[in-house]
Amino acid sequence: MTPPSPARQLADHVRRVLGEGPFALSGGWFHMGAVICDASFQARTRYVSTLLPRLLRLQEEWPDAVTVRGFQDRLATHDLAVTMDFRSPGKVAKAHDITDLLVAEGVDTREDLHSWLGRPAGRAALRAVKGAGPKSVDYIGNLVGRSQVAVDVHLRAFAADAGVPNLGYGQLRAAYEEAAALLDHEPGALEHAVWRFRSAIGDAQGCLADQAGIAVPGTAA
Repeated sequence: MTPPSPARQLADHVRRVLGEGPFALSGGWFHMGAVICDASFQARTRYVSTLLPRLLRLQEEWPDAVTVRGFQDRLATHDLAVTMDFRSPGKVAKAHDITDLLVAEGVDTREDLHSWLGRPAGRAALRAVKGAGPKSVDYIGNLVGRSQVAVDVHLRAFAADAGVPNLGYGQLRAAYEEAAALLDHEPGALEHAVWRFRSAIGDAQGCLADQAGIAVPGTAA
């Protein structure tokens, strides 16, 4: 008997643990400063408890950063590490680099970025930013309303639970996209449902570890 494909394994596991749906797309952000900071700071960070409150505060305190140029103007006069309360030079540098790239490319609004990421040249330019791998590109797309699969630790954990072998990024993303088609779901909506499910498990494990005094790796959005 031919073993099921990774996409079929994922689809069957989705039905078992998440049901038939429907699953909603994540709305993302309309504030470009929040988009850039979300993409820059989320890796290895507990999203809901740590990053999300900072992003909401950024929207409130920097309303003019709703555009990329407005965000760049703020960066010229404010220390982003202090504003975001993140002591991570690499993540701060990534936010600056993404901002400078988008300004140079004439990308200023959510709609601009949505369209720009639909072009191979735009995706390639973003990949050239230090620290921006394929997951970052797909993740930013979802933050501005594209329906994509950004493979992170949560999606990998879900795939492992489904019995899917360890696949490269592109292969696993394609398997999730095919599973979404099999289930008649938007790829981004399926990704978000899986992420919410697995991140809740990770947060619960983290709380138990904290109570026991055990250090565990942070989760990634």
